[in-house]
Amino acid sequence: MADERRIEKFPMVELAGLRTELLQSGMDSWQAAELVTTFLSGRGYGADPDAVRDLVERLDGGCSLDRMQRELERAAYVM
Repeated sequence: MADERRIEKFPMVELAGLRTELLQSGMDSWQAAELVTTFLSGRGYGADPDAVRDLVERLDGGCSLDRMQRELERAAYVM
């Protein structure tokens, strides 16, 4: 049986743009979580609000694009 939580690989350009905005925008953690939720919902995914806030905290200070993809996979679910 296929894993229903599996999400697509996002284009590196989109991940890089999201990462840049998170790092350079000066948002607080709630605003950053809203940005990530909007990123996911704009691509057809729901997101667990607690998981997104945890994701933002883990990504604080930067990360690789591969790690960002993995973190998004943890927080997102297919709608």
